[in-house]
Amino acid sequence: MARAPLLQLSGISLTFGGDPVFDDLSLNVQPGDRVALVGRNGSGKSTLMKVMAGLVEPDRGARAVAPGVTVGYMEQDPEMAGFATLGDFATSGLPAEEAYRVDIVAEGLRFDPARDVNVASGGERRRAALAKLMAEAPELMLLDEPTNHLDIAAIAWLEAELKETRTGFVIISHDRAFLRELTRATLWIDRGAVRRQETGFDGFEAWRDKVWEDEDLARHKLDRKIKSEGRWAVEGISARRKRNQGRVRALADLRAERAAQIRRQGTAALALEGGQISGKRVMEAVGLGKAYDGRPIVSNFNLTVQRGDRIAFVGPNGVGKTTLIKMLLGEVQPDSGQIKTGTNLSVAVLDQSRAALDPEMSLWDSLTGDPEMRVSGKADQVMVRGEPRHVMGYLKDFLFDEAQARAPVRSLSGGEKARLLLARIMARESNVLVLDEPTNDLDIETLDLLQDLLGEYEGTVLLVSHDRDFLDRVATTTIAMEGDGRATVYAGGWSDYRNQRGSIEMEVAAAASLAPKDKPRETAAPKRGGLSFTERHRLDALPGVIATLEAEIAKLTTLLSDPALFTREPAKFAKASAALTERQGALAAAEEEWLALEDKAAG
Repeated sequence: MARAPLLQLSGISLTFGGDPVFDDLSLNVQPGDRVALVGRNGSGKSTLMKVMAGLVEPDRGARAVAPGVTVGYMEQDPEMAGFATLGDFATSGLPAEEAYRVDIVAEGLRFDPARDVNVASGGERRRAALAKLMAEAPELMLLDEPTNHLDIAAIAWLEAELKETRTGFVIISHDRAFLRELTRATLWIDRGAVRRQETGFDGFEAWRDKVWEDEDLARHKLDRKIKSEGRWAVEGISARRKRNQGRVRALADLRAERAAQIRRQGTAALALEGGQISGKRVMEAVGLGKAYDGRPIVSNFNLTVQRGDRIAFVGPNGVGKTTLIKMLLGEVQPDSGQIKTGTNLSVAVLDQSRAALDPEMSLWDSLTGDPEMRVSGKADQVMVRGEPRHVMGYLKDFLFDEAQARAPVRSLSGGEKARLLLARIMARESNVLVLDEPTNDLDIETLDLLQDLLGEYEGTVLLVSHDRDFLDRVATTTIAMEGDGRATVYAGGWSDYRNQRGSIEMEVAAAASLAPKDKPRETAAPKRGGLSFTERHRLDALPGVIATLEAEIAKLTTLLSDPALFTREPAKFAKASAALTERQGALAAAEEEWLALEDKAAG
């Protein structure tokens, strides 16, 4: 016998005084469901989740929850008035004997329950809200961007917990790796309609592209039919037309159907332009050391940053990633060592705190009030990469409409705020781009565009992110900061770092197991031929790098083998061709490096 759904929405319609957000929407969430809720920024994902949670009342329709089922919702901006500490908030509503659950979750999510709510950061408050939800253990969990402000270790812990739970859950997230690991079904919001597919997020993009392809084909056929019928209406014989009023009415219906079709939202017109070309050496750190209150950030750290590098900084929250970047930029002085900066540096920064945005200021004023964007004597223009642009035209590039332009920043969703910050940073010419958690709240399509832009950007990128998929797609070098002053440089992105770190750990473990038990002193590991420690581990990691590149080349070759791709999607064809050329070059370089190291090891 089929089990009753945990949650059922029937005929839901909702407006906020304008166009409908949803119209006649129906969906079910079944016991044990693991659902990705996806859609463009502003499509209504968070609103739908609040309807599911019972926090937003629809204009029409019904919400039904199965008897005995509790539905828990993770708030993005939890209200903590009346609570002294994060722990007080997280344990509220729990029986005293079950309060220990919050401590368990707090350890996994890495926040202090004793933290005063008045000084807690937005990220700490969100983690407390997530801890409260998980400790309450409802039958259905609604998670809105749960990985925002979590470091990679906390994301891994949360991922493992959700894998083991029998609780049903619905997740909104920009984190592809997180969604791929956890979801078995996908709800896709697109232009007020919700579609469901019984496969996890891994199959979403192919499904979405097929739906859009079918829509384009149907729209093309409808346009041809309207054109044909319109020609008949103009050129047909009058008597015949009088006898065929039904056909005339049918033409009117076709035109009404075409007019009613809602166009897909375009993609943001993101653009990055390098300013004056920097010197080949952008910055160099020699013997860098820094500590706060006796806690080391880095110790004897060395790094050379060349023009065009994409360097990712990873590690737990609070380990000092942003501090290290500020030292490299000369904004924070080291305790020891020195920083040598290159010539002609022009730096643009995207701050994860969104502190550059005044919540009470309108979008229009946020741009025209920026000293670097202001055009003297022109209240309706902004300077964009050296050229004046009308404010509204530039806002439209980032998918904002005229009604939003005069609205306060606080009315924007998290993703829309991220787009507004991108609009400000991308108006500037730069040759060093600092991105501190740029992926927070951005939708999948905008993330793809940002990734492509960073690939084409002629300058240097310093990136802090906990998004493993984005790191793999963008970073050429990863600096792992693991506490106690340890900061290690690895070639490649997140997966390359994990593979190389795993090789090092295995070698250390093997050396320890082979060491004579009656000799407590450490024994140096023998050199492999003439290789240094770093070269030895690079040689061990290269086969994995080569295998990854070969797999990517095979996928791109298969894609480009479609003879209709060039005419059907010329932009996609061009990007795939460029990516294939780049990866073939990277493969050749990796193979040459491997041969050189093998020869050195043998010699």
